[in-house]
Amino acid sequence: MASLLGEVLFEADGQGTAPNKDFYQIIITQNEVIWRWWKISIRSEFRGTPPGEIKQSHNDFLQDDRLQEQVGVVFGPRTLEYILALCQGHFNYLERLPDQLLLKILSYLSCQDTGHLSQTSSRFRKLCNSEEFWKQIVLRHCDMITEDMEMLAKGMGWRNIFLKFYYNKEEHGSTAHPAEEEDKPSTAASP
Repeated sequence: MASLLGEVLFEADGQGTAPNKDFYQIIITQNEVIWRWWKISIRSEFRGTPPGEIKQSHNDFLQDDRLQEQVGVVFGPRTLEYILALCQGHFNYLERLPDQLLLKILSYLSCQDTGHLSQTSSRFRKLCNSEEFWKQIVLRHCDMITEDMEMLAKGMGWRNIFLKFYYNKEEHGSTAHPAEEEDKPSTAASP
């Protein structure tokens, strides 16, 4: 699993909260925390001020309450919490898997589990609502995809094909995928 980790584990940049106009960057590598800032001011005494930089080991950052406070002010408490977890060695390997591998794994989940997973992050929401995901779900329920199915999918979308022809509420429980409720086709007509 360690091979899934690149040298840079996390990177963010942004402007400080008002009235501060300074620009900040934080980079978390496998070994250190890099905090950079650029002074933005119209005052003459700050013109030509070089950027600042602090490099610390993960352990030193975990002990540096002042720097943690600065990071929290600029990037927010959730980002600080995530950075602290990275510095403590808590990596989210699932988020680091390539999309194609995640799509294959997701295709084995129930619709209810897929719905819950799609609510955990924007990346999973995007994957769980992608045409590629729903095509894999349809493939799991039939032997092969014919040209007619491909043409129908271009017009209807793979999710609608699954909901129309393969989804059975009794088989999968009464809780549907959140996206299914709004896009679910009527069952009155069939091809």
